[in-house]
Amino acid sequence: MSLLFLKLGGSLITNKNRDQTVLPDVLNRLAQEIADALKTKPDLRLLIGHGSGSFGHTEGKKHGTRQGVTTPEQWLGYADVAQVAAKLNRHVFDALRKAGIAAINFPPSASAICRDGVITSMAVTPILNALDHRLVPLVMGDVAIDEVRGGTIISTEDVFRFLAPQLKPQEILLAGIERGALTHYPNGDVISLITSSNINSIRPMLHGSLAPDVTGGMEAKVLEMLSLAQTMEGLTIRIFSGVESGSVEKFLVGAGIGGSTVSI
Repeated sequence: MSLLFLKLGGSLITNKNRDQTVLPDVLNRLAQEIADALKTKPDLRLLIGHGSGSFGHTEGKKHGTRQGVTTPEQWLGYADVAQVAAKLNRHVFDALRKAGIAAINFPPSASAICRDGVITSMAVTPILNALDHRLVPLVMGDVAIDEVRGGTIISTEDVFRFLAPQLKPQEILLAGIERGALTHYPNGDVISLITSSNINSIRPMLHGSLAPDVTGGMEAKVLEMLSLAQTMEGLTIRIFSGVESGSVEKFLVGAGIGGSTVSI
């Protein structure tokens, strides 16, 4: 059975310009598209991740949590980031369950350990067991203990990069509001293929985010996924827009068109 990783970007499920503002209609539509795809492809195994949008990114920027956590005030900020990340996670989890998806939560903060921003360990066996029993694990951008920084924030891409070599997905799908990586923001052409050969020439075109994004926006996303593609032969990574109704479902069933493909 094939395994796919799907990220619902924070830009897609929240209003990143308004603090802690979820987009319930969008979230419910996406959950139904995922449910429909699972019905269409009953042999599909799926792991879902979601970004933090106007929840974790806004709070994380306020406290500087990504850069490190050492003082008592910063540890209180760390807890604040964890709280708002969990708040958005609950919205996503409830929408998936409402759509009939057998989702089960695996917040990375419960087990992830980092070293200078890179995940070095995280509980994988429970996720494997969930997949074996046809459940849909749900992960997210979250806080994590860091051996160098004290604490930090990890993105969904960070989590995917750690899990992928162990779970071996055939494809990673990153759905956001943008059509893919663009030649210039916001109205440029989509860069259809990103590889080790052209990354140096296109990297200046990649931008961060106009809204708060403590994990680096599109540039960090692309570099993280390219690094992963270089270590996993045959892995396909697609960055695309989930704004249009039905787009996420199409990509899940193998009928998606457009976006940026990241490969070696």
